[in-house]
Amino acid sequence: MNYANDHIRNVLIAGHGGAGKTSLAEALLFTAKSTDRLGRVEDGNTVCDYDPEEAKRRASLSLAVAPVEYDGVKINLIDTPGLFDFELGLHEGIRAAESVLITVSGRSGLTVGAQKAYKLALKHGKSRMIYISKIDAEHADFYKVFEELKAEFGPSICPVVVPIEQAGGRVFVNLIESKAYSYVNGTAREVPMPKYGHREDGLIEAMREAVAETDDALMEKFFEGEPFTQEELTEGVRVGVKTGAITPVLCGCSTALAGTDMVLRYIKKLLPSAARGAGCVAADRDGDEVEIACEAKDPLCAYVFKTVADPFVGKMSYVKVVSGTLKADSPVVNSRTGEPERMGKLVFVKGKKQTDAAEIGAGDIGAITKLPAAQTGDTLCAPGRVVSLPRPEFPRPTLSMAIKVKQKGDESKISGALQRLMEEDPTLGYAVNTETVQQVISGLGEQHLDVVCAKLKSKFGVEVSLTEPRIAYRESIRKKCKAQGRHKKQTGGHGQFGDVWIEFEPTDEGEFVFAENVFGGSVPKNYFPAVEKGLQEAVRHGVLAGYPVVGLKATLLDGSYHPVDSSEMAFKMAAKLAYKAALPEAGPVLLEPIGNLMATVPGDVLGDIMGEVTKRRGRVLGMHPAEDGQQTLEADVPVSEMHDFTTYLRQLTQGRGSFVFEFTRYEPLPSNLEPKVIEEAKKFIDMKDDEE
Repeated sequence: MNYANDHIRNVLIAGHGGAGKTSLAEALLFTAKSTDRLGRVEDGNTVCDYDPEEAKRRASLSLAVAPVEYDGVKINLIDTPGLFDFELGLHEGIRAAESVLITVSGRSGLTVGAQKAYKLALKHGKSRMIYISKIDAEHADFYKVFEELKAEFGPSICPVVVPIEQAGGRVFVNLIESKAYSYVNGTAREVPMPKYGHREDGLIEAMREAVAETDDALMEKFFEGEPFTQEELTEGVRVGVKTGAITPVLCGCSTALAGTDMVLRYIKKLLPSAARGAGCVAADRDGDEVEIACEAKDPLCAYVFKTVADPFVGKMSYVKVVSGTLKADSPVVNSRTGEPERMGKLVFVKGKKQTDAAEIGAGDIGAITKLPAAQTGDTLCAPGRVVSLPRPEFPRPTLSMAIKVKQKGDESKISGALQRLMEEDPTLGYAVNTETVQQVISGLGEQHLDVVCAKLKSKFGVEVSLTEPRIAYRESIRKKCKAQGRHKKQTGGHGQFGDVWIEFEPTDEGEFVFAENVFGGSVPKNYFPAVEKGLQEAVRHGVLAGYPVVGLKATLLDGSYHPVDSSEMAFKMAAKLAYKAALPEAGPVLLEPIGNLMATVPGDVLGDIMGEVTKRRGRVLGMHPAEDGQQTLEADVPVSEMHDFTTYLRQLTQGRGSFVFEFTRYEPLPSNLEPKVIEEAKKFIDMKDDEE
């Protein structure tokens, strides 16, 4: 069944890991009779956690879509992971939703995941609703959590459904309707309103004040002490949600289906429809801004917010139709490539289940199978109006590991398999480091890369292991040195002869600089290129640990030649001999890669971070204030000291911190560390020789 855009709600469910997001989605599906059984995360049988790895780990690892048809509206639930290693799903889904339903555990309270979701919703101009979950859990405290929300997010926090404990058990009071409900086996039963205490009276007054702020007439009524009608309260909260002035707070116990019926009711009544959501701004081919309204009559504009590239199912592109209507035979242009896209089959998805769709209307969410060129973030348009919606910003990889196949013969499979996984995961990186002879994958943390390895095995039949990647050191020299290289070889017939004197010295002009200062024709000019080529080959391997040599200037000064036996090859060999003779006497030194660290952390751990950076041989360059009272520390840190920094920072800040680290230059390695690096380099060379 197709729904008009004003009868569609696109709701992102977000929050901290373990706060009950997937359980809430499961409860909403079951309450709306969209499923015939209530799945449990613990049993690995929920609609949204359908990937085998999710069932195994009892946690969401990627975004899932599950539509609910309820009371004449279609609610597209977008369930996202709460684990920080998998926050890609949150960033993918935020662009497809008009609202964010933030789940906060009544037991654990306000945590980092909920704070991040709230801030991301603010950044993208999305309406917000908060659901305090696990009200029936031991040590759960709704009112404590509510006060935490007020303290963190301010007066926009508005109570709508609150729990009250009384002699007959717990009841859920709907402050808008002034009705109370108890739940038995998931069935709501209206019960007499409990007597309010001072605390409950304060919540009602807080809601009235929040509603009064949305309308001058209601403000006047509030100051005159007149009660608001149920319709005025509902409309006032709805308007406040639309403008961002109000964030309604509901509560319940998803696994017991207590309070989830009211969540459905207020998703419909309070959260904006796809039609009422903020209009999108796109850019046309000239880069000029174009307002895109969510209208079925307008030209097609659809946004690819997620890609699935499964070797068994095939490629599937999840799309939000921003305007127009998407049909299987629609002519479509990908604005990124400028080329037409050949459309596959259109489907609506509910977890892993697919239902064929004749069309996907404005404001709705669906998927296209076998759209070969499309990527996450692409805009699909009608040929007559080619526009580009802003591309998403995804978290950058922070942890890199060397990856190696366990089974000989699988080497050829790994590159293609990782390319497929990267299609669906823009936070995953892959590169081949020819210098260290390693394949390196990068991700958001240890769990992220662990799941990548598990998928390589289960989906592509490639079993791999991860190790810390080798560091690409360099070598250089500290002083000037002159040496002779003389290559002489006599065989039957023509011999080989080349003789050069070369001066080597440090330079800042580049990695390798060649010059000549030969007088009198002692070395003919036609052999200069051979000398340079010989040196270029020689500097690939230093004399300390075999690393490439940089910052080296070589000047050809003198030499001699034989009119018959001299050749380019002979002078190449002579240059290499001069190099090998000179460098051990030129003060060779190992250079290590240095990167620039920008770490943004809460102010109360700034001292800890400074100490840790110093411990890792870093140099603090400065600090400056960042958003939300945080501080950004800038430092230069050796690359070799940063491998586990992702884990350290996450543990120190409970996930509140973030960092960017980029290579900048090479610097001399402290002499006390040279022996270890040289020893490891020798082991690596021996290992390569054994493999060959």
